[in-house]
Amino acid sequence: MIERLDMNRVVTNIFPKGPYDFELTVGYHTYYRSRYGADHWEDDKYRRLLEIDNKLLLASVRSTGTVDRPELEMVVEGTALSQYDVTRAKSQIEWILGTSQDLKQFYGSIVDDDPLNNFCQHLYGLHIPHAQSPYESLILAVLGQQISNNVARLIRTLIIEKYGSPAKYNGMDYYAFPQPISLAKASLEDLRLLKMSYRKAEYINGISQVIADQSDLLTFAEYQDNNEIVSKIMQLRGVGRWTAQWLLIKGLGRMDAFPVGDLALKQMLTKLYFDQTTLKEEEMEPFSKRWSPWRSYATTYLFAANRQGLI
Repeated sequence: MIERLDMNRVVTNIFPKGPYDFELTVGYHTYYRSRYGADHWEDDKYRRLLEIDNKLLLASVRSTGTVDRPELEMVVEGTALSQYDVTRAKSQIEWILGTSQDLKQFYGSIVDDDPLNNFCQHLYGLHIPHAQSPYESLILAVLGQQISNNVARLIRTLIIEKYGSPAKYNGMDYYAFPQPISLAKASLEDLRLLKMSYRKAEYINGISQVIADQSDLLTFAEYQDNNEIVSKIMQLRGVGRWTAQWLLIKGLGRMDAFPVGDLALKQMLTKLYFDQTTLKEEEMEPFSKRWSPWRSYATTYLFAANRQGLI
């Protein structure tokens, strides 16, 4: 149902596949902060400024249902909104908040895995949130290489505010994630001012130039095998296996990806499954097969449990 309040404001509804915990999913997406990059989480509402076909739309989402009977209300604001604008904004938010995912098979597959099954009970209804686009996911993964989450959050905010399209709603400033062409045109010197290394500035600029020239490079719709995608994306300078695996999870919505080499993940597995005997990196992939074909869910639940102090 779509209710038009006026030419610039429309209300519609989203019906996620249950169980769906809106608070857990948005909280995980924003690292339980009021703002994380282009994502806002305040007053029980998730807000995101979307840039769709060069038009800026603010989506505000709140839960009006329950975990087992989920329903979301979304308000779309923008200039002279068309049906197309609202449909595209709704589709984007459904993707970002992972509303179409079906958790039942994953939950059923880990009932004998005590640590993970316990986390699933604590985090019941958590869906995997996504970046708005594969490009956004890739850039954010590169920005997060070998630095702390706090430093990554700072750089993410700086790059979005400098190169993202701005809009003001109800006295609040919002920024869309930068388009590839914006970062492709950025000078390395200007990127360095955003507290990133020269090498990382080169990576961000170079990847953006490639994507700006080949807009369909990151679609991968015809690829069935994750390893093919990883091999192809690793041809981009600055993209290693860890970054490519996070692209599979956060940018492409692949359900059986596993970021081998992630230090935090290795530490969690060591503590939970190996009685503090340090897990070797080459052992991570074989061990993760126990969760296939739902390794992306397993990864997400482990990180969510860690962020909530359950590990």
